[in-house]
Amino acid sequence: MTHQSSADKSAASVTSAKFGKKLYQPYIDAKWGLKNHWFPALYSHELADGSFGSTTICGEPILLRREGAAVHAIEDRCAHRGVKISIKPHCFKKGTVTCWYHGFTYNLEDGLLTTILAAPEDPLIGTLRLKTYPVQEKYGIIFLFVGDADYAPVPPLESDLPKPLERDYKYFSPNLTDDNVINLGIRRSGNANWRLAVENGFDPGHTLIHWKSPLIYASNRSVPLGAKPLSDKAIRFFDQEGEPKGVMNMTVPDEDGISHYQPIFENKELGIKAKGNSGPTFVRTSMWLPGVLRVENFPAPGISLYEWYVPTTEDKYDYWEMMTFTVNDEEQRINVIDRYDNYLKQAVFHGFNDDDVWARDAMQPFYQNGVGFDEERLGTMDAVIVAWRKFLSTHARGIQTPPKELGKSRR
Repeated sequence: MTHQSSADKSAASVTSAKFGKKLYQPYIDAKWGLKNHWFPALYSHELADGSFGSTTICGEPILLRREGAAVHAIEDRCAHRGVKISIKPHCFKKGTVTCWYHGFTYNLEDGLLTTILAAPEDPLIGTLRLKTYPVQEKYGIIFLFVGDADYAPVPPLESDLPKPLERDYKYFSPNLTDDNVINLGIRRSGNANWRLAVENGFDPGHTLIHWKSPLIYASNRSVPLGAKPLSDKAIRFFDQEGEPKGVMNMTVPDEDGISHYQPIFENKELGIKAKGNSGPTFVRTSMWLPGVLRVENFPAPGISLYEWYVPTTEDKYDYWEMMTFTVNDEEQRINVIDRYDNYLKQAVFHGFNDDDVWARDAMQPFYQNGVGFDEERLGTMDAVIVAWRKFLSTHARGIQTPPKELGKSRR
């Protein structure tokens, strides 16, 4: 018979009695994502002055246009016949967009139908309105607030970004919101539901897929095969009113040296050992609403990795990958960009993160129709996954509904 220690039982309780599935039903319902939150739409450099861009967030097609310092975001679906305006958008007058099909013209600021190209006296004019989205452009990213049209007040952007680390923290790595940083990254599409991508991002048991990553060999970093929670203190919750909401894996020992996770570097039964021998790396992961990962001191000490998993459809997501570096002068900036362009971008975002992408895709068929949530069998190392599900179910500002094309009107 196998006996559980009190620590094992404490950790196991997080995945069983405490957090039954009924306590995270809203998470199971969140197939199309969360609503009434800020999401990244485009990197700033992707939208030149006078140009249009497009994206889909939580099933909502969105058209963007930059006019000088202003960025506008409007529903990418003409009210007339439902076509995507972004297929071939026209701008005949500043502050407006005209649909390429029948000339329906909308004000970019409030979405009002202001005229119809070949029917300027039509009674529909002034009576129709496309949904518009609040925009914030910061940190090299264009963010949109996606949710109910009448949601108020719209919270600050920073309430949907990871809580900044304090500079007196012993293992401080830079925050994307700091003044003396540079944020460099890419975005691409993944073929899985956004929830699977999120859970993969901070899953302490998934590091086996990176076991023989070229990045591990190149850096000689000591990356464990996984991590075992030792107590309920292995997970820290951030739920203060008016502040970012998130959960953190407390993999770094406390100031008094007490550890709440046990890193696993060897499985003697299988004869498997972790790669690398460079000692502790003080990497700590946390996940924040509406689905933002922060990894401290990765891929190297003094660098922070941020990832967003933005729902597009029920089985696809936009995968945002970004590194934050501290830069104090122009020479340092040039060196950071050179290191990123010629080494880190390929080694981390592709050589390392590609393993995460295909792992998420591999889970998708099992969870495609919700069956996976009933059939999965979670263990003690999954404590933070279940804790995240319940936390999101409690603190999300709303669960997104399916798009109009599936028979659900969002007006």
